[in-house]
Amino acid sequence: MAILFDKNTRVVSQGITGTEGSFHTRESVAFGTRVVAGVTPGKGGMDFDGIPIYNRVIDAVKYQGVNASGIYTPASFAPDAILEAIEAGVRLIVCVTEGIPVLDMIKVKQALKGSASRMIGPNCPGITTPGAGKIGFMPNFIHKEGNVGLISRSGTLTYEVIWQLTSIGIGQSTSIGIGGDPIVGTTFVDLLGLFEQDPQTGAIVLIGEIGGTAEEEAAEFIKDNVRKPVVAFIAGQTAPPGRRMGHAGAIIAGGKGTSGEKVKALEGAGVIVEKNPAEIGKRVGEILTKR
Repeated sequence: MAILFDKNTRVVSQGITGTEGSFHTRESVAFGTRVVAGVTPGKGGMDFDGIPIYNRVIDAVKYQGVNASGIYTPASFAPDAILEAIEAGVRLIVCVTEGIPVLDMIKVKQALKGSASRMIGPNCPGITTPGAGKIGFMPNFIHKEGNVGLISRSGTLTYEVIWQLTSIGIGQSTSIGIGGDPIVGTTFVDLLGLFEQDPQTGAIVLIGEIGGTAEEEAAEFIKDNVRKPVVAFIAGQTAPPGRRMGHAGAIIAGGKGTSGEKVKALEGAGVIVEKNPAEIGKRVGEILTKR
């Protein structure tokens, strides 16, 4: 069993004919993903490497049974692409696009409420389930099937930790980059609950960043609801207050969102917080060995 994404997931690539969409669609197919449709308005009736292209997401759902979407469109088109997927009833929406205005994401967040859709992103590397497929742009070669679930606000550290785990023989159940923007579709808390219920996942890695309160909220949830071991790392420990570091959401404002606050909250919830990102894989290996 895997959370959100399995061998039966049927994916549509929105923006499939663009430079980014075409490259990442081909990489997804090479990884074993069932990409059954593409959407580019005005190019319906054409195909991409044998994948039929439609003008609308609703047509991809109707004719190809699509239940997941990868959105690779520019920021100016991404909000409408997300809303179109929501209206079409797509179960899983992954938006990798960076630079979507916060006001547009507020509208998207409202549309997600009460809908049948779950969104990952924006500004994220996506989701990868080894043995089933992926949506997004995580490199194909770094993954290995296994029992460690990974959730991250950081893109680059996501790849680094996955590769650390794979290099020492530890596979992953599912790896998810939730995105580094102030407003994201799916939070740490949402995914921690899913990983806790997933029989394939034996341990969880959480990679956080300075800024916001997502890690503190995760700590509260872990304290009351998660029994599986959790290893965490907080990026941006040397960031000065008031300066954005990397992601739009990684900013310390008004003394809130510091790494110290996040580490304290997580350790108080029984989470093992690693101070050195190069040691995360090793620490996970030690925990799994003890269990």
